[in-house]
Amino acid sequence: MKYLITGGCGFIGSNLAKHVLELNEDLIILDNLSRHGSDKNFEWLKGLGKFKLINSDITNSQKVDDLIKTEKPDVIFHLAGQVAMTTSIIDPRRDFEINALGTINVLEAVRKHCSDVPIFYSSSNKVYGDLEYLTYEEHDLRYTVKEFPRGFDESLKLNFQSPYGCSKGTADQYLLDYHKIYGLNTVVFRHSSMYGGNQHPTFDQGWISWFCKKGIEIKKGILKEKFTISGTGKQVRDLLYSKDVVSLYFSALNNIELIKGHVFNIGGGYENSLSILELFKLLENQLNVDFSPHIKFIEARQSDQLSFVANNKKITEMTNWTPMTIAEKGIIKTLQWLQ
Repeated sequence: MKYLITGGCGFIGSNLAKHVLELNEDLIILDNLSRHGSDKNFEWLKGLGKFKLINSDITNSQKVDDLIKTEKPDVIFHLAGQVAMTTSIIDPRRDFEINALGTINVLEAVRKHCSDVPIFYSSSNKVYGDLEYLTYEEHDLRYTVKEFPRGFDESLKLNFQSPYGCSKGTADQYLLDYHKIYGLNTVVFRHSSMYGGNQHPTFDQGWISWFCKKGIEIKKGILKEKFTISGTGKQVRDLLYSKDVVSLYFSALNNIELIKGHVFNIGGGYENSLSILELFKLLENQLNVDFSPHIKFIEARQSDQLSFVANNKKITEMTNWTPMTIAEKGIIKTLQWLQ
């Protein structure tokens, strides 16, 4: 089989690419290598096997069309995207071009040249907005949601907020609509937080690895200045380890006839949920450090969610996929990778 991974040198894309190479399948990566750390992931992948890199931008419709017309892949993992809410607020036009128009470029090329190829899209929980209409209880270390104590399912109403939420939501809906109107084999994953090896975090994206990195800097005594926490630090997300993300995409591929045209909330589930403060406690125990002198609290980010935990019931029932890596073990592996 021939796999095309857009954004294949990014965090999740490179983990999927590694698995494709391990299967000895044909691999094509479309990536402009602009994302922080993507060049390092590219060099790492080159040591694992042979593949073709198309160093181009997803917004170049002619390049995308030529690539899909020429290669006619058997599977597409569509992960290319602008991934940070803060960046989308600074440059909303670029955010829209990458996430929304870039996705249209892929869909149109597939519709014209290989309409039977499965397309799996990495969407976001941000398509649900800030969820401010729900009832929250504030505890010592986390928020809880009265209406959804064990996590959110796909019945949650869409509410695009922030340029990032709008662009990801637009792409999300186009994938579902191209199944309805044109019969394309599309699947949408609305991801919560993901973490693991090959994630090169920045202050505005990849929060789990970012704070793991800060913990290591505290441990080594090389942290130069305090780092910021937006809001109270009690915001909650469920954590999905990279190995489980890879198993998700391939479990979905094996069940494409059953799940095409569907959307799924995807995460580590309630059992693997952590607030920022709870993550600090875990890291303090693992690294034998104290975070409190190094933290500066600032105003909450615009359109941030106080809590988002995915209910995986639908994807589990339809594919038998479920996360296998508990958060504490995944954090330990992430610390080892970062070190």
